[in-house]
Amino acid sequence: MKKLTVCLLFILALSCSTDDGLDPVSFVILPVENAVVPTEFERNETYDIYLEYLRPTSCHGFNDIYFTSESNERTVAVIATYFQGNNNCTEIDALTEASFRFKATTEDLYIFKFWQGKDENGEDQYMIVEVPVVD
Repeated sequence: MKKLTVCLLFILALSCSTDDGLDPVSFVILPVENAVVPTEFERNETYDIYLEYLRPTSCHGFNDIYFTSESNERTVAVIATYFQGNNNCTEIDALTEASFRFKATTEDLYIFKFWQGKDENGEDQYMIVEVPVVD
């Protein structure tokens, strides 16, 4: 949770605002609505993991996958580029898909924590998926 908050603050600090007539750009973390993960991994094999997230406006575009690892836990969210200066944004709430590749290596169990936003108390909420590794 602390890493996600630190990363978000770091990304926001790096967001640019220029006076050269270009639209200012920032980065936002978007919650994962759904994740498609295998029920088990075979050791040393690589898998595609699919994420679904809501693209809130036409000014949001996919940038990257936020991915951290600590022991056998993997925290995952979507990083979007937000073009702030575009006054022509329309709300779309489009369910959008992204994916990343994951290789199961040394762990016997991987715990994926897909970030789903914050609750009414400001606490991070996660969809947790545990995936065993077989030889």
